[in-house]
Amino acid sequence: MDKEKKSERKRLTIQLLWTLITNAFVVGFARGAIYQGKLKSVCVPGLNCYSCPGAIASCPIGALQAVLGSYEFRLPLFVTGFLILVGTICGRFVCGFLCPFGLVQDLLYRIPFPKKWRTFPCDRPLRFLKFLVLAVFVVALPLLVTDLIGQGYPWFCKLICPSGTLMGGIPLVSANETLQQSIGALFVWKMGLLLFLCLLGVVLCRPFCRYLCPLGAIYGLLQQASFYRLSVDQDACISCGQCARVCPMACEPTKRPNDMECIRCGRCKAACPTEAIEIGFLK
Repeated sequence: MDKEKKSERKRLTIQLLWTLITNAFVVGFARGAIYQGKLKSVCVPGLNCYSCPGAIASCPIGALQAVLGSYEFRLPLFVTGFLILVGTICGRFVCGFLCPFGLVQDLLYRIPFPKKWRTFPCDRPLRFLKFLVLAVFVVALPLLVTDLIGQGYPWFCKLICPSGTLMGGIPLVSANETLQQSIGALFVWKMGLLLFLCLLGVVLCRPFCRYLCPLGAIYGLLQQASFYRLSVDQDACISCGQCARVCPMACEPTKRPNDMECIRCGRCKAACPTEAIEIGFLK
């Protein structure tokens, strides 16, 4: 148990430090302003909203939509290359360690509640929703639904992204009277979705990551090819099932060690009584 707690504390420390580093423009929260420096042309690996007053870099999903929706259409080679590079190096390690909204969900799940859900009957089919969100809201709509000059909109950011609402929308609206006066149905919808996901996140670990995150979908597709891998020594494994019981994403490491849903949190490795599980840049 001490080993598991130590592993979780280490991961939480990395999550907190990464969130602070990538949202270091603290004065932006006081001013209600967005950082516009040169670093904003660079993407971070996780879902970190461009419109967050503290964000010093760009979200890859937001950048992908911006390029696809541009009236001067260009293939998003830089963004797709960045996503493929990150995905093939470390897969969904990004989700487990380098995503600020992943940290928010992990903290929500720590809130005591009488009954916690590990999974439920429709859990696995619902996980394919994030691929639909990726195909429709991130790729298709910015390309196909445009204004008079051919400019598309970042539809995922506009209609769905709870990270943008929490880290960008709420701080900006709170600090700007003009924005407060222009609040409409869209903001109410986004707040309702955020509230629903936060409440669900108290009883079910990472609901947004499981069902709606297009970035998790991309990294999940690249998980099998990633260099950062999970390996099980079948000779040492005693089939006790402890690794599956502690997995926050309801994966079964001994059956599918590189499941596209695995966020590489390391709980299975810490819980294994025979040390049969290894995680890292393995051969």
